[in-house]
Amino acid sequence: MSRQKDNKSFRDIKAIVLERIQSGTWAPDAILPSESALVTEFGSTRTTVNRALRELAEEGYLERKRKAGTRVLRAPVRHARFAIPLTRVEIEGTGARYRYALIGAEMRDMPDWLRARLDLRGAARAAHVRALHYADGKPFQYEDRWIVEASVPEVAEADFSDTGPNEWLIERIPVSNVELSFMATRADQTVAALMDAPLGEPIFTAERLTWLRGQPVTFARLHFAPGYRMTTRI
Repeated sequence: MSRQKDNKSFRDIKAIVLERIQSGTWAPDAILPSESALVTEFGSTRTTVNRALRELAEEGYLERKRKAGTRVLRAPVRHARFAIPLTRVEIEGTGARYRYALIGAEMRDMPDWLRARLDLRGAARAAHVRALHYADGKPFQYEDRWIVEASVPEVAEADFSDTGPNEWLIERIPVSNVELSFMATRADQTVAALMDAPLGEPIFTAERLTWLRGQPVTFARLHFAPGYRMTTRI
C-alpha cells in the first residue's frame, strides 16, 4: 500500500481507516497493520495513531487486544455511534412470543416528500417495505420503511418474507448518524386496521433516519400498539 502524505492528524487517520473499512479494503475480521506500520505510513506519532484507532474501537468498528492486534469487527457488532434496536429482541425480552409478517415490499421511485426529507436531488429509487411485528399474537409494531437503493444496492434483490427490513439492514451495513423523532399521531384507516386500534386513536409513533458517511440509508416510521411504553436506561 502506498505511503500517505506525512503529518496526518488523528482525524485524518481516523477518516482514512474508516474509509478502508467501509469500502472493504480491510474486510470484517481482517487484522490491521501494526501501530508502528501505521505511524510510518501516515508520518504521525504513535499517540496520534493510537487515538484514531481507539475512537474507532469506541464507535464499534474495531476490536483491540494486547498482543492480538487490532481487528475489523463484523456486523452487526460493528455499529458507529448508535445501537439500532431490534423489535424481535425487545418483544422476546418481555417474555412474549415474537412473530413477523410482511405486508408488502416493492422497488419504486421515491415520492417527493421523502426526497425532500432526505435532502436528495433528482430521481432516486428505494425499497418500500411494510411489515407487522406481533407479541403473543397481538400487533406490537407496524413498520413502514424506505431503504435507499444507492446506499444499499443489494436491497433491490432482497427478500423480506421471513426477516424484517430493520434486522436485514443491521446484518449488512453500519450507520454513522441517526435522527430520531417521537410523537403521538392519530391512527388513520391503515394503522387502525393493522393495529386493532379505533380510528383516530392516539398512537405512539417513532421516525428514524440513518446515514452512512453522509449518505441516507433508510427512513422508517414505526407505529406502536396502544398502551406501548418506551423505557430508556442511561
